[in-house]
Amino acid sequence: MDGDTIVIQKTQIRLFGVDAPELDHPHGKRAKWAMVNLCKGQQVSAEILETDAHGRTVAKCYLPDGRDLSAEMVKQGLALDWPKFSGGIYRDLETPDARKKLWLADARQKGRMRVWESYAARRRSQDSE
Repeated sequence: MDGDTIVIQKTQIRLFGVDAPELDHPHGKRAKWAMVNLCKGQQVSAEILETDAHGRTVAKCYLPDGRDLSAEMVKQGLALDWPKFSGGIYRDLETPDARKKLWLADARQKGRMRVWESYAARRRSQDSE
């Protein structure tokens, strides 16, 4: 679906401990296609952990060779560790420029939603021109 959400047997699964850009944010489509490329033709397994505040299933997801999808997305610089949920287990995997490149996700993690709102307002005004 996007850089931090997949579907397994009709169940939408939010990857544990990471945050990727939304599809309409910078690098959002790149994150989605990186996820598609990782999973395509693979049998992905999920270790379900919880249901989040939005009703989504949260799971640690693994490729057949044992690679953690959350870790793989962070290593590619297309997702950020979200310490509030991960305890910081993916932080050391972040690329040096990841927080700068994925600035909207970084802002969300820090509770700076006015940055999101400002971005959305700019997008709406550009779309209406």
